[in-house]
Amino acid sequence: MPQYEYACESDDEVIVLLRPMSQSDDKVEDPKGLGRIFRRKLSAFGVTGTQTPTSGAHLHSGRCCPCGKPQSACGNQ
Repeated sequence: MPQYEYACESDDEVIVLLRPMSQSDDKVEDPKGLGRIFRRKLSAFGVTGTQTPTSGAHLHSGRCCPCGKPQSACGNQ
């Protein structure tokens, strides 16, 4: 089940909920019972590493290309 982050509009408190994708934009009950309104945030996760390409080419690390194909199968070395 996906994990979603929701930010409070009034004080920017962030809460994390596990819910089905079909319920990702459903109303979120205020966990403190204060009636605050929470909106789903765009979350970034799984971003690691220290390498940044100097050109527009994508990097290969290990045996697979970031595009998901085996190294060199996508035409990039």
